[in-house]
Amino acid sequence: MSLASRRWKHFTAMALIGDGVMAVLRPDNDALAWKHGPKPWKQLMGTLQERPVLTRTVGVLQIVGGVWWALHQEQAEEASLKPVEPAQ
Repeated sequence: MSLASRRWKHFTAMALIGDGVMAVLRPDNDALAWKHGPKPWKQLMGTLQERPVLTRTVGVLQIVGGVWWALHQEQAEEASLKPVEPAQ
């Protein structure tokens, strides 16, 4: 895996975690921040803005998913760097 690919995956995991934290702390503001784009997307964000418990739940899932992804990527990188044992 290239360095650029690893950086983008790490950045994406950080963005998921950060947005998840904001959704948990301020669900109405987080949904409002994302309320731009096509009509179906705006409707979805409007629904999330009206349902703070659902928005917080999505935020928690983002945090868990982002942390899992970051840890999984680290393990995959470590495994790819280990020397291969010769067959006996």
